[in-house]
Amino acid sequence: MIDRCKQAASGSAGDDLADALADPRTAFLALQARLPELFRSVFSDRLAPRTVVVVPGLSLDPEVLAKVHGARHYEERMLAMLMLLRLPNTRVVFVTSEPIAPVIIDYYLSLLPGVPSAHARQRLVLLSTHDASPESLSRKLLKRPRLLARLRSAIGDAATAHLSVFSATDDEVALALALDIPLYACDPKLAYWGGKSGSRRIFREAGLDLPQGSEDLKDFDAAAEALHQLLAEQPTLRRVVLKMDQGFSGDGNAVLPLDGLAGQPIDALPRALRSRLEPEAEGMSVAHFEALFERDGGVLEAWVEGEHKQTPSAQLRINPLGEIELISTHEQIMGGQSGQVFLGSSFPADPDYACDLHAPAMAVAVALRERGVLGRFSLDFVSVKEGPRWRHYAIEINLRKGGTTLPYQMLQFLTNGRYCGESARFLTPTGTSLCYYASDNLVNPDYRRFVPQDLIDLLVEHELHFDDTRQQGLVFNLIGALSEYGKLGLVSIAADSKAARAGFDTARALLDREARVEA
Repeated sequence: MIDRCKQAASGSAGDDLADALADPRTAFLALQARLPELFRSVFSDRLAPRTVVVVPGLSLDPEVLAKVHGARHYEERMLAMLMLLRLPNTRVVFVTSEPIAPVIIDYYLSLLPGVPSAHARQRLVLLSTHDASPESLSRKLLKRPRLLARLRSAIGDAATAHLSVFSATDDEVALALALDIPLYACDPKLAYWGGKSGSRRIFREAGLDLPQGSEDLKDFDAAAEALHQLLAEQPTLRRVVLKMDQGFSGDGNAVLPLDGLAGQPIDALPRALRSRLEPEAEGMSVAHFEALFERDGGVLEAWVEGEHKQTPSAQLRINPLGEIELISTHEQIMGGQSGQVFLGSSFPADPDYACDLHAPAMAVAVALRERGVLGRFSLDFVSVKEGPRWRHYAIEINLRKGGTTLPYQMLQFLTNGRYCGESARFLTPTGTSLCYYASDNLVNPDYRRFVPQDLIDLLVEHELHFDDTRQQGLVFNLIGALSEYGKLGLVSIAADSKAARAGFDTARALLDREARVEA
């Protein structure tokens, strides 16, 4: 650790090094200072030796996460990172709460373009905490010193390694320090800018349209005051939405119908909140929502109305050199009681306006870069057609990987293509355009009749496996949730959006039909 800190400090005084070792925050910043050179010398060279440590736990609010069926299997979504093994000198260390079935690992390794599975397997290390509890995966690791020692040993040369996570919290910072490798993710000290309140402040600074409302609300009384002010400005408003600052996938939201509330005295509004509020998360009571809202704070926003309304998103990255990359645009597929829960995505976004999302997304990225944000993030919109044009309301920023990250990574790794900002299309090196339709919520109770091997057999029998020669076909994820939850993820890749959706529907119909067959 001392040698690493010396390298990172690059000539700093001895007392600065002592401070770094005594102060975890200083030590973490010293670790992160290694990323720019690592990015210049290793990331850009496909033959450079490196180790990527993937710890895919969902370090998110456990109370809201508990509402997500099969949440512990969501660690498997980052198995797309195994595609990095296409780089011949790259080692991947993949850590999970529970062991992943060998047939699932074999399935992903079979997708590697141009790399023998045996060669890739020699460079893959799988570790598990054998702990299915809802506790953070990083915290589980930190509590197991012998497992942590095996992980350190598997890394090899820490000077060419980095840590990749789904979301970064203090647990991931502590893990990076324990492993002595930098964390390629946003510093959790900047998490405010990825919450609902911070997002609204960024949007105003960047000059984006956003729903009317208020942020940094601490409790329902503050929300009632914000509602009173909003109704004074818009007495015909039909509904508003309350959002927990750190909620995700829409499960931290609740809708409030406003019938008859315009003109009501302010002291009547807290009671209306508690009696009328409709939490989006399945099974969540208003009292529970209020407790979480008071714990973390949140925002109140006018509901964006419109006859023709869509929910696109943009995905970007700020690399360790401070360069901004526009990665993709998507249409989000939404569900839940009021259409606020993320179910999947269609890539790319609607060609009517996909290019129009680029400028506001880049403006937000510039504002985030000025605050020191690093890594991938996404920006969600609600878009309403007004006459011949679309108006895009910025809704939230997610400073982490998300539901649109992992299917896109799979497409990119499988095809070595990229998103073209000029045309808002994905192009392979041969100039072929590709699209996909993806969901992590392919659910049918009858799917519990399948085990992972059954799914692989069906893929082979019906020729649904991804075809590397055509660079089209199906890729499954969340396979481990199949038998227990009847749940599966699927990415359908094709030459156009219509064909991608058709491939998805064909696969679902096949699974539904086969699942009904009696044993």
